[in-house]
Amino acid sequence: MSLGDEPGSGGYGGTGQTRTRLPDGPTDPRRSGRTSSRSLITVVGVVVLLIAAIAFANRGDGKSAAGTGAENKPKTSTTAASGDNPVESTSNGIPTGFPHTPEGAQSAAANYAVALGSTGMFTKESRHSIVDAIYTSTAASKLHDAMDQAYSSSFLTKLGLNADGSPPQGGTFVSRTVPVGTKAEQYGDTTATVSVWYMGLIGMSSQNSTDPVSSTWKTWTFNLQWVKGDWKITTDNQKDGPAPVPGDDRAAGSDEISKAVEQYGGFTYAR
Repeated sequence: MSLGDEPGSGGYGGTGQTRTRLPDGPTDPRRSGRTSSRSLITVVGVVVLLIAAIAFANRGDGKSAAGTGAENKPKTSTTAASGDNPVESTSNGIPTGFPHTPEGAQSAAANYAVALGSTGMFTKESRHSIVDAIYTSTAASKLHDAMDQAYSSSFLTKLGLNADGSPPQGGTFVSRTVPVGTKAEQYGDTTATVSVWYMGLIGMSSQNSTDPVSSTWKTWTFNLQWVKGDWKITTDNQKDGPAPVPGDDRAAGSDEISKAVEQYGGFTYAR
């Protein structure tokens, strides 16, 4: 659904859904005083380079019969991109026709997360179109009413939107899901379970906004089914994190965020 937490209970397809938490005030709790972090990182970097140089200079020419431990490390192929174009068609602007492979299921899940985290979910007509495009027909038929109740006018008002889900004059509503990685938890000929680790952006960008655009980190897990030549969602659920340590980046003003949203488009994600 949305990038962070959403209203109501019961997830899409009845698997558990979280709630949206609005900021308590203008203070961003993710940003803490870490003025010495850059200097610390510099010192640590120099020490690491020095140790590496000493180890390289003192390495022996002989080959040891004992294991080096490298055999236990994850292989790069585990997370490397497949290099395959995931799809060549779209439905209502959403990629369709994903390959009947583990990589295809992961590509589908990533792109479905993007669709479910978009601003289109906040207006009834586009929300129904998105749900119909990416869920199985059985799941979609059960979700329309439930989602309409979740995206109530009172909930939209709390986000600074009009009752129909449109932003107020002079405001830019931001809602984006940015997949960082995917993992096939389970894969079979007709079903697959895929987790998508993502960063979300959500909030209202305007001079008078009480809900400024902020970021959140979540993991979205989709249960997929192979239906009529494509992967479709049967159920899904979200959990918090894993979230990295916040950086020291300066928070952008509302004008900068609004321009960035208008100037930078999204992607079609492939595994």
